[in-house]
Amino acid sequence: MRLFPVSKQLERVKSLVVDDNPHMRKLVATVLESYGEKEILHAESTEQALELCHSAKPDLIILDLKFPGGNDGISFARDLRNDPDSPCPFVPIIMLTAHPGLEFVRAARDAGINEFLTKPISAGALYSRIYSVIETPRPFVRTQSYFGPDRRRSRKTEYTGPERRDAGAKGAPRSAA
Repeated sequence: MRLFPVSKQLERVKSLVVDDNPHMRKLVATVLESYGEKEILHAESTEQALELCHSAKPDLIILDLKFPGGNDGISFARDLRNDPDSPCPFVPIIMLTAHPGLEFVRAARDAGINEFLTKPISAGALYSRIYSVIETPRPFVRTQSYFGPDRRRSRKTEYTGPERRDAGAKGAPRSAA
């Protein structure tokens, strides 16, 4: 696998891996170490993760979706983004989950999660998500109902076609009225 320029930067990144499964935490940590990460924190619950966010201030969080006892990664991310006392509201969050349903992807996006990855994961797929949040971070936006990375992905080329939202534009859909 070809390493991207971010691999040198990973030496300075402090990641927090949050998963109730110790084998999954170890697997993710091993992948991160293979890419040069030196400091990897582990949490088996969202409560433990919040404590580590306060004490260690991670640069990146890799977060599971489901936890025993009704806690979930989406609520944790939403709280981390929106709580006025949050220790790291801007930290990039990559969600790993065995639940690939569109409703979970949308809920994660709406909670301010930067990237989404379905288990089983590959080292390359995880690396591409890390590369994305480090090399091409999206700006954060705040609205009445959302705080997190801009949900729109930037395009390499700008759209030059007709403006579909402008009712007077050529090619715009016309009202049936």
